[in-house]
Amino acid sequence: MERKLLNSVDCCVDEALEGLVSSSGCLSLLRGHRVVVRADLEGIRGRVGLVSGGGSGHEPAHAGYIGGGMLSAAVAGGVFASPPPASVLAAILSLHDAGVSGVLVVVKNYTGDRLNFGLAVEQARNRGVAVDMVIVADDCAFDRPSKAGRRGLCGTVFVHKLAGALAAEGRTLGEIVRLVKDALKGIGTLGVSLSPCSVPGCLHSFDLPPGEMELGLGIHGEPGIKRSKVATADKVVNNIIDHMTNPASQSHLALKSGDSVVLCVNNLGALSGLEMAVVTRAAVSCLEDRGVMVARVMSGSFMTSLEMAGVSLSLMKSNQEILRLFDAPTQAPAWPNQISVRVSGRSYTLEPPAFGTEDVSQSEGPLSGVMANTLEMVCSSLLLRQDELNSLDRASGDGDCGNTHAEAARAIQEWLQSHVVPGCPGLLMSTLAVLVQERMGGSSGALYSLFLTAAAVPLRDSSQPAAWATAMHAGTEAIRRYGGADPGDRTMLDALCPAVEELKRLVTAPPGAHLAILQAAVEKSELGAESTRDLIARAGRASYIAAERVTLPDPGAVAIAAILRAVFQALTE
Repeated sequence: MERKLLNSVDCCVDEALEGLVSSSGCLSLLRGHRVVVRADLEGIRGRVGLVSGGGSGHEPAHAGYIGGGMLSAAVAGGVFASPPPASVLAAILSLHDAGVSGVLVVVKNYTGDRLNFGLAVEQARNRGVAVDMVIVADDCAFDRPSKAGRRGLCGTVFVHKLAGALAAEGRTLGEIVRLVKDALKGIGTLGVSLSPCSVPGCLHSFDLPPGEMELGLGIHGEPGIKRSKVATADKVVNNIIDHMTNPASQSHLALKSGDSVVLCVNNLGALSGLEMAVVTRAAVSCLEDRGVMVARVMSGSFMTSLEMAGVSLSLMKSNQEILRLFDAPTQAPAWPNQISVRVSGRSYTLEPPAFGTEDVSQSEGPLSGVMANTLEMVCSSLLLRQDELNSLDRASGDGDCGNTHAEAARAIQEWLQSHVVPGCPGLLMSTLAVLVQERMGGSSGALYSLFLTAAAVPLRDSSQPAAWATAMHAGTEAIRRYGGADPGDRTMLDALCPAVEELKRLVTAPPGAHLAILQAAVEKSELGAESTRDLIARAGRASYIAAERVTLPDPGAVAIAAILRAVFQALTE
């Protein structure tokens, strides 16, 4: 039995309706009935009122579509159960008493709904109410529907919108019924599920083995018409649209190249937003490949089936009048904030602004050779220590610190083979920042790129030792500012900050002391890296791991010390 976050099976529908109404300032409940009505019924006086409803478990249908421009009232039954006629009648009479010119009842084609809503409609007529009923049967699953006919599915939401827009314009009940019935001829729906659902307190509605999916199922958990292996989103969508539009099927939607449609991609309950977006892309692409113009798309949860992991596609053939009604404003909270723009034929990609590595060709200078040799030494050192860094990272992270540093090293080596190292250190730093950002990835790539980007600024106009000291300080401060760590937090800063403090002496030291200062900075960096063995991690992935399990030096700090040692070796050689 599926676990559900409810108080009780018996009260879940009533509590859900109370939750909906209490969180909305524009809805009310009829006492003693599971009927939600507009709180401002005076707003529909003299116009046609709209009633719909059915079993619960399809949220946001149907109460989510109550509001100006859509439904006036919704009647809820138990989970997947038709509501009683008395509640439907109460909804109709509440609108009649509010002074509507007539009531249109929109019903999905299920036997229980037809009977219970139909009985209430007849009882209302006997009381002198001008009332009519439209049955939505948009299911395209069955090649030869039984006598019960095609089921009512998510296409019902289209009907709510069209009828609601017509009612808001003051159209008569007869006009609305005629126009809606005409639109219904061009509406079709078909769904697919990767999992069944379960009514609260019950077992799953059907068994679906792992790796299989069900095509053509209803919204009450009833199994579909065909079972197959789970396929890609593109293939599933193609299969759905093939089946929906197959002329050999009695329940197909006649669709040809040149037709215009509104597409609804409906989450049956448990698909992620990511999957929904992929399916939406596939559906638009599939229709356009068939020459069908997609005029509008709505994608989200519109008529669900509890927690079913599945999707249904609804298509409504459109013309200028259908689109005008579809685009008409509504206050119904579950209706998406649609943009009234045709989807097909619209270019939705722009060229990005040009930014990347600067042109460093023909800019070789006296420092080019030294910097090239230094970079080679740093890259070689990181590649040699790849396994060591990975091993250290396995104790406190995801074990890929060596791999990410090696990836950066290889990217720099490749760049060195095909580029001249510029004489300007600032230009080189900016180039390396982009390389590292693109190839290293993860938080390490971002941190190194931040360091190099900030360090580039002081080195644009000077290559003197004092400028290098300023650059190192600027880069370190950028890491602290954006990374949120400080020395003592068991990060790369524990190796970097002591070295930077030592390098500040370059600002005032005579030239003969420069290498000694660099050597002292390297040694302090190595001591700092070793000291992380005894520190408690307060930043990065290691901060989520129990301190007693983190007993080796921080791999990021070890990498920094290795880089500085390689720089010193290159300069002394």
